[in-house]
Amino acid sequence: MYEFINSAALLMVLLNPFLVIVYLTDVVEKLDLKMFGRVMFRAGLISLAVFAAFSLLGEAIFSYLVHADFASFQIFGGVIFLLIGLQFVFKGCTAIEILRGESEHLAGAIAMPVIIGPGTISASIIIGRKLPPLIALLAIFLALFFSIGLMVGLKALHDYVRPRRENLVQRYIEIAGRITALVVGTISVEMIMRGLSSWIKNL
Repeated sequence: MYEFINSAALLMVLLNPFLVIVYLTDVVEKLDLKMFGRVMFRAGLISLAVFAAFSLLGEAIFSYLVHADFASFQIFGGVIFLLIGLQFVFKGCTAIEILRGESEHLAGAIAMPVIIGPGTISASIIIGRKLPPLIALLAIFLALFFSIGLMVGLKALHDYVRPRRENLVQRYIEIAGRITALVVGTISVEMIMRGLSSWIKNL
């Protein structure tokens, strides 16, 4: 039971709905609550399928299917998040322009790279090592959809507060966006350094 709770908590911390919702500011403002919920639900299903695959198959996906080291994925993922962090620094919360567009195309863009990333994939692999397959899948499911539900709740809170305190909401978004840029930039550099370290050891 301890390992189950610890594993689910690990994934929830990495998903961090309060951080992810800042990524999705453009989408939160653009879509109504019902459509936002649908898009997030579809993004959750896509993410669940990916996390389940990595939980069950582990690093074998990289070794036998991709024929690449996991370190390469860490480096590439770190570069992606570094670019996102830099965009946040210079452009603010409008940085992730890929999330603009018709709602039916947003689920995949939200799933990757906002929800699915090197950190959450690594966590899925760790959960698969610690727990039996079905228990691991249950832990991933609960962590993921609790996070999705919390993000939908934050969207509802945004829609309620914004007409009454729009200046306060905009100030929060701006401050949170800048803080997010620092966090994302730091994590991305750490991912790159870890990937490089692992890659050099494997030479």
